[in-house]
Amino acid sequence: MIGLSLPSPLPLPRALQRRIDAAASVLLQPEGGGAVDFTEPRGEPALCQPDSVSWRVFKNPVALFVGGVAAVILELAEPAVRTGVWEHSSFRKYPVHRLQRTGMAAMMTVYGPRSVTEAMIASVVRRHDKVRGETPAGESYRANDAGLLNWVQATAGYGFAEAYHRYVRPLSPGELDRFYAEGGAAARLYGALGAPASVAERQALFDAMRHRLEPSPIVFEFLDIMRAAPVFPAPLRPMQRMLVRAAVETTPDWVRARLGLTAEYGLRGWQRPLVKWLGGLSDKLMLRDSPAVQSCRRLGLPADYLYRR
Repeated sequence: MIGLSLPSPLPLPRALQRRIDAAASVLLQPEGGGAVDFTEPRGEPALCQPDSVSWRVFKNPVALFVGGVAAVILELAEPAVRTGVWEHSSFRKYPVHRLQRTGMAAMMTVYGPRSVTEAMIASVVRRHDKVRGETPAGESYRANDAGLLNWVQATAGYGFAEAYHRYVRPLSPGELDRFYAEGGAAARLYGALGAPASVAERQALFDAMRHRLEPSPIVFEFLDIMRAAPVFPAPLRPMQRMLVRAAVETTPDWVRARLGLTAEYGLRGWQRPLVKWLGGLSDKLMLRDSPAVQSCRRLGLPADYLYRR
């Protein structure tokens, strides 16, 4: 990656490295689902290139967690998406399992071999084609409606990019534009043909959606679930709750005001530098069995390719 300064891997004692790798594998691999091997088929490219901004962003666990929660807050602000998610998913009953599946799908769109990723997305599209209904206000919706898909893609891109930019490493305007453009291949496969391909397009969509976003008790229920669900090991639950606060703060100011997410739900002053420290630290922590590292090996790249300066 010419001209880019990337972090070097953080050396850890072998026993600690094994424990961290094992914990990360549990979080990423959905229970009851077959483990995904990102090292195969050998040499098969992903939808995104290894030198992409996306490969850097998605390797960072803090950016993924914070960005993912922020994206869902934005999704739940839209009434049709909110109704579809809350009435047709298992999130309330099995939040960790649902997060694992969603996280793995995101990893596949960035790192997965193209043929496997295309098959996975086609399966999701088929399942979503059966999801339809009415909002409490009587508005009909379909999960595969292009407008709703564009919103979901835009909120996901915003969440991950903004979390990385705020709490890990600042991204230049050009890098942010590249990040949105890199998501285009997956977005088109999902049917989000109008998903934003730049910061300007994302901002235009956010502006156009202002009149659609509304407060709901479901947003607060979601945050309660994310604070309490056993996503992290018990000793790290305080950090989990802090990262949920960081996710709230990652959403735009006007969205927080619209949803009633007051300063009480955001980070305390002393927590901001701590989250940034965690984001920077996690960017140097090479998880040897992570999709990012496995995919580097699949393409014949060094395991630490994304961590080299």
